[in-house]
Amino acid sequence: MANHSQLGFQDASSPIMEELVEFHDHALIVALAICSLVLYLLAHMLMEKLSSNAVDAQEVELIWTILPAIVLVLLALPSLQILYMMDEIDEPDLTLKAIGHQWYWSYEYTDFKDLSFDSYMIPTTDLPNGHFRLLEVDHRVVVPMESPIRVIITAGDVLHSWAVPTLGVKTDAIPGRLNQTSFITTRPGIFYGQCSEICGANHSYMPIVVESTPLPYFEAWSSLLSSS
Repeated sequence: MANHSQLGFQDASSPIMEELVEFHDHALIVALAICSLVLYLLAHMLMEKLSSNAVDAQEVELIWTILPAIVLVLLALPSLQILYMMDEIDEPDLTLKAIGHQWYWSYEYTDFKDLSFDSYMIPTTDLPNGHFRLLEVDHRVVVPMESPIRVIITAGDVLHSWAVPTLGVKTDAIPGRLNQTSFITTRPGIFYGQCSEICGANHSYMPIVVESTPLPYFEAWSSLLSSS
């Protein structure tokens, strides 16, 4: 959950998000080193008079050609690895279908019979004490922790986007098309997200709440919901 005046990312709750945060820090250090070098060279050029030999040196041209290529490789390799990890979905333990509507989400647990529900935002007037305004819903998405979860995402009317920052998930919901993503929660907790596509007047009023629980609690919840 994000806090006021927070400068960094939310605490990662999935391996993919941990990799994304590490790559962000890696890219930030590289950018900081480049900015420091450029600032030093600018200050040096303003304070010192460079000779023509230094300006026309073949060694300098060689360095400023090869060095950016090395930097790009250092950024590209971990980026490609993370992209591959985000796209890889191998034998998920649970498949969840999320359908975006104006302006709520519908969920179907395809591995269970008759386990589906709609998830609406709780109005501020009906919000219990201690819950987050504009983020809490009447039916949360409950998933077992430490289990690969595949999410199939689509929309019933206009473009939506299923995004949960702390899980490192953001996938567009397109009418007539099925997109998929996956995640693994590494700890129990409640993770909040929102539709990140401008889908209409009430775009900001269709939150996403994922609740990660141990497997016995998930089995009890799914049995109770299926029987009702």
